[in-house]
Amino acid sequence: MLALLAGLFLYVRSPWNTAQAQPIDQPVEFDHRHHVGDDGIDCIYCHTGAETSPHAGVPGTDVCMGCHGQIWSNSPLLENVRRSYFANQPLPWNRVHALADFAYFDHAVHVRRGLGCSACHGRVDQMARVEKVAPLTMQWCLDCHRAFEANPLTIPARATDGYEALQSALYEVNVTDELLRAGAVSSLTTCTACHR
Repeated sequence: MLALLAGLFLYVRSPWNTAQAQPIDQPVEFDHRHHVGDDGIDCIYCHTGAETSPHAGVPGTDVCMGCHGQIWSNSPLLENVRRSYFANQPLPWNRVHALADFAYFDHAVHVRRGLGCSACHGRVDQMARVEKVAPLTMQWCLDCHRAFEANPLTIPARATDGYEALQSALYEVNVTDELLRAGAVSSLTTCTACHR
């Protein structure tokens, strides 16, 4: 019985259950390596809600067609995008990063505090198909929040202007004791921080 219980605890935290390192097929072959790495499009350009709302959001096809109405406008790879745009119907994207319904997460709070997209989502700028790199389990979140109390982390941050914005996942911000004392980072390890 004890072995069964231990096995269950190990399985729940394993990549088989958390869906880590499993690239997700999408209705459009969208290569972040090209759009972020080659073209230098910042995460916030497409995921506009990340700075202002709990949800980062997935871009509508009007965002895609803003560029692709002029560039590669007749590419067969973009047929689903064009069809979605002209039918005014959203693309049926497959979710990669999903939290349980009983967990609350606010993207805006984390982004405004300097936590970069790559801290949770990994180096999306190096992924042909996006995959989940972090388990996004309660323990994983708590470890991050508690690390700020124990010793400040160096966390990846989004650059906000100039050429650096085009390579957002490559830069880091050092979270110092002074920043912690100023209240820019809060540990928030109480149950009600995430379970509302």
